[in-house]
Amino acid sequence: MAHTASQLAALPNRRVGSLIAPREHGAWGLLLVPLFTGGITGLFAGGNILPLVALTVAAVTLFWLRTPVESWLGAGIVHAQTPEERRSVAFTIGILIVVVMLSLGLLFWNGQNGKLLWLGVLAICAFLGQSFLRRLSRQTRMLSQIVGTLGLTVTAPAAYYVVSGQLSREAWSLWITNFLFAVNQIHYVQLRIHGARLSGWREKFEHGRAFLLGEALLATVLLAAWRFHLLPWLAAMAFLPLLLRGAAWLFEGQKALAMRRLGWTELAYAIVFGVCLIAGFHLGR
Repeated sequence: MAHTASQLAALPNRRVGSLIAPREHGAWGLLLVPLFTGGITGLFAGGNILPLVALTVAAVTLFWLRTPVESWLGAGIVHAQTPEERRSVAFTIGILIVVVMLSLGLLFWNGQNGKLLWLGVLAICAFLGQSFLRRLSRQTRMLSQIVGTLGLTVTAPAAYYVVSGQLSREAWSLWITNFLFAVNQIHYVQLRIHGARLSGWREKFEHGRAFLLGEALLATVLLAAWRFHLLPWLAAMAFLPLLLRGAAWLFEGQKALAMRRLGWTELAYAIVFGVCLIAGFHLGR
């Protein structure tokens, strides 16, 4: 009985946690990997680490802020209902806004990092587009994720800019490469979810034709970018584990889908990609 009572007492806390904590766990990687690849690449170019710390705090806090705001407005999956829940959500929003204002104040002190505002506008437009597509229909759900990823991966050029003071071709290349990686990852996860019961390469080829075409197109784009000196070849090679992973799926046998394991595996791919991308840009200079 005591154990049951403690479980019942914990239910409100769990509900409050769902009201204020982001639920899109995969999106954390899509936010942080570009941020750190851009920031560390900028540091290797001779930048300053302190603005990167302020940008990281601002980016994480702004991403976190979305969930309690949606809960307060009733626009999320879960929304605040009781006065106690609304007070908890409002308190969280207030704390996060203070943290955002302090970190942005440090970034823009004495008129610094003015171009960061334009990148912020791009991110806002991407998130508004994501929200519109997500509400449009179920068929546009994956497209909405891809559009939202444009906003998450803008942290790559933003981090490079605040660290190095430049929005150079290298900064934009970091954005494009991180975006291409994120699109491939989103498409692969959806492929695994909807193709979990397929067996044999013929069935998988029919189901995953669009994904495999995307893999071939990605390889072609990377080859062309290297050929025309738009991307160091070592940075292009950061995509090799993803391309091999996609090809391996076509020929592996049927196996049960373990979402938690898939999530950790994709996180490992993201980390390996980030490390290889940083090394590729640094050594390719």
